[in-house]
Amino acid sequence: MPYPFTLPTTSSFSFSSSFTCESHPSLPLNASTHRGVVRDTLKKFKRLPPTSQSPALSTLISSLHSYLPYLFALDAGLSHHPTTYPEEITVTLLTSPLIQWRPTLSLPPLPGREPPRLKVTSLEHDLFFTLTTLAAALTLQSRTQLHPLYLTTTAPVGTSHRQTAISSATKSLLDAAAIYDYLSHRCSASASSHHHHHPPPPPDISPPTIRALRSLALAEATLLAVLKDDPYPAVVLQQRNENDTEWMYKPPDIPKVRAHLFARLCLAAAEHAGQAYALVNTHKVSSEFVRYLDDLRRVARAKACRFFGIDAELGGEQGKGIAWLWAGLKELGVDREGKHGGGSGSSNTGEKSKSLMKGLKKEWTERREDKKVERGLDWGADAGRLEERRVIEMLEGKWVRQNDTIMTQAIPPIGPLLAQMPTGREIHTIKPFQPPLLEPNVLEAMRAPPDRSDEYGNYPSSDDETAVDSSMAGAFPGTQGEYRTGTPNYY
Repeated sequence: MPYPFTLPTTSSFSFSSSFTCESHPSLPLNASTHRGVVRDTLKKFKRLPPTSQSPALSTLISSLHSYLPYLFALDAGLSHHPTTYPEEITVTLLTSPLIQWRPTLSLPPLPGREPPRLKVTSLEHDLFFTLTTLAAALTLQSRTQLHPLYLTTTAPVGTSHRQTAISSATKSLLDAAAIYDYLSHRCSASASSHHHHHPPPPPDISPPTIRALRSLALAEATLLAVLKDDPYPAVVLQQRNENDTEWMYKPPDIPKVRAHLFARLCLAAAEHAGQAYALVNTHKVSSEFVRYLDDLRRVARAKACRFFGIDAELGGEQGKGIAWLWAGLKELGVDREGKHGGGSGSSNTGEKSKSLMKGLKKEWTERREDKKVERGLDWGADAGRLEERRVIEMLEGKWVRQNDTIMTQAIPPIGPLLAQMPTGREIHTIKPFQPPLLEPNVLEAMRAPPDRSDEYGNYPSSDDETAVDSSMAGAFPGTQGEYRTGTPNYY
């Protein structure tokens, strides 16, 4: 949790080779310079060991933020978008650009191989790739912010630290959702306008994928709103943390009203994940991504069942509470119904050895996931399925014990419960993404002719080992001033 995106890489590109800007002759050169920094940063990021990638994210995000205003200015000048600039920008296309991106969501032709590079021949598609890269980097940033909450080898994170981490991660995800939202509106606008001479976009930036990514970001942000006040995942972690004994004497509490609200938020998240899955299920995108969307939908529904169970149990209906937990396990692919007849359902030896094998396999999966969390690699790639199963089984053990000895209520069948689930309830609204604009004085300065030629077209792509390392800031006279944007120096 959230999805562990792999970031793409891209070839170098000289805007002057395809575009000329009559109103601001230096704009193509400046755009190439900033794009070169992004290309370098992506290349370096790809080569870092996974453990060093988190600290490098902020550098990467700020290089994208510095480049985007130039790309949007070119885009506005080319398409004659009315802009909020005081002066008009006019850009002419000389020849179709040829830009390469190494995609990361498209299906590779062979398992274990990287997907082939894609040739992008329109400025708009390059803009889409750049923006989806930023949104994926923001999603990775949200993972970095949440990571400390999942560690079991260090002292547990305090409540205020936990709340801050979840709030920051939510903001990162909603920023990503705003980018996908902007792009999906833009897809619809392009489709209905007269841009039919463009080739269809590759799967990574096609309308269904963009809409699926938007739904995914919204689903993850919605689940974080629940995680903020859901004490159980932390308790399950504490039980496996040798540095912590507090859980033994302090049971978590969730007020009744909140439990019902949380269940409905989880159902909204499940609906978003389900929409995302339906959009890309038959589409040419990676099977890991499609499987994650399906897992996330199941996990969100299982969480909803758990909260309906907590709600029932708080109201004294323990039998119904247990049925809801079983419904949650069923959503996760674990069947309990019919196995609990009269206490132990595994009387014959075959059943016993089968359940022992299952237990060992589960323990092994859990240990492997814990190791991934410790190493900070692709932890949570199961969309939190294992974590939710642990939470439900912890409650199940406690309630079944109590019910067998004290309450002895009948456990109703789960079919009717699942059939009467209410609709989801939304909590977030996506704020509109505002394309970043160049500062008026920066734009004004680009009315001057370029002070050097734009020689970027001849470098190899950013994932060639032989690529020339052109860390550009300050490498040429007259560029230093453009880099005072709060981003670190790149040389």
